[in-house]
Amino acid sequence: MSRLTAVIVVLLFLTACTSSKDEVALDPSLSTIKLPPGFSISIFADVDNARSMVLSPSGTLFVGNRNGDKVYAVKDTDGDFVADKKWVINSGLNMPNGVALKDGDLYVAEVSRILKFSDIENKLDNPGEPTIVYDKFPTESHHGWKYIAFGPDGKLYVPVGAPCNICESDDPIFAAIHRMNADGTELELFASGVRNTVGFTWHPETNDLWFTDNGRDRLGDDVPPCELNSASGPGMHFGYPYCHGGTIKDPEFGDKRACDEFVKPMQNLGAHVAPLGVKFYTGNMFPAEYKNQVILAEHGSWDRSKKSGYKLSLVKLQDGKVTSYEPFVTGWLDEAAQTVSGRPVDVLQMPDGSLLVSDDQAGKIYRITYKG
Repeated sequence: MSRLTAVIVVLLFLTACTSSKDEVALDPSLSTIKLPPGFSISIFADVDNARSMVLSPSGTLFVGNRNGDKVYAVKDTDGDFVADKKWVINSGLNMPNGVALKDGDLYVAEVSRILKFSDIENKLDNPGEPTIVYDKFPTESHHGWKYIAFGPDGKLYVPVGAPCNICESDDPIFAAIHRMNADGTELELFASGVRNTVGFTWHPETNDLWFTDNGRDRLGDDVPPCELNSASGPGMHFGYPYCHGGTIKDPEFGDKRACDEFVKPMQNLGAHVAPLGVKFYTGNMFPAEYKNQVILAEHGSWDRSKKSGYKLSLVKLQDGKVTSYEPFVTGWLDEAAQTVSGRPVDVLQMPDGSLLVSDDQAGKIYRITYKG
C-alpha cells in the first residue's frame, strides 16, 4: 500500500467514526447557543410554531400550536436523531396548544374544548375527525391557550388562565388548574390563584404537581417575579390576583386578602421571563447532578424595557427544597443587541435521556445531548 493510499484510508476511517448516528452536525443557526461543558444541541425537527409536545411509546412526537391552527406529528424512522416524517393531524383548530396521550388516544386542547383522536398511531395518514371530550371551557382567548397532561391519578389536568392581565373573577373556572376523567366527566377544581400556567409536571418520587406561572404585567421591569409552584393535593390557592411571588401585595387587589393566606412559590423566577414547559430530568444521559432536578423553558419577556428569559433554566432541589436557580442553556437572546433568535416553549425527555426543546419563534424542535 502506498503512503498516499494509507493516508486516504485513515481519513476515510476517521470520517466514518465522526459521522456515526450518535453525532448530528451543528446547524449554523445554533452557533450562538451556549451549553454547559459536554452538552451539545442539534435540530430534531422543523415544526411551524412548535409548542407543547408529547411522545408516544413508539417514538411519534405530537406537537401543538398556539398562533397556528394545526397539530403535527413527527418521527425519526431511521435512527439518525432527526425526524424524517411529518404529518398534519388536524387543521382549522382554535389555538390547539396542548397535546396529551392516553391508551393510544391523542387529546388536543383548544381554547374552549378538549378533542380526542382515537388510536392515533394507526391513523397518522388519515386521523379522521376527532370526538369532543369536553366543550364547556370559556371562550376568552386572553390566556386561553392550554397545556394539558395526564397525571399519576389517570386524570387529565387542564388549566384556565386569567382572562386579563390582572382582575378578580367571580367564576372559579378562571386562574385555576382543573382535572377531569379521560372521558370528560367529573370536572373538578384542583388549584386556584394561578394566573397563567402553560407547563406542569409531577415529581418523580412524591407525585406532587409542579407548575410554572406567569406573573402579571404593568408593575415595572423587575416586579413581580414569575413563579415555580408545587401542589401536594387539591384545594390550594397560590395568590393571584391578591399576592405575587409569595410576599408582594397587588396594588389593586392586595388589600382584600393577605399574602400569608396563600401557598408560597417553591422558587421565584425572573420578572417577565414567561416560564412555560417544565420537567424533572429522570434520565441517565446527563450527569448525575441533573437527576430529579427541574429543567424549565423561559419563553421570554414581551413588555420589558430590557428583554429577559429566552433560555432554559435549571432549578436544583435537595430534600424537597430549592437550593439554586440558574441558567442551563442560553444564547437565543443577544443581550447587547437585544435581538432574539428563538423562544423556548416546552421540554420533553426522550427514552435515551436526551432532551427535546420546542421553539415557536424559530419553528424548531431541538435535541440536547451529553457526552462528557
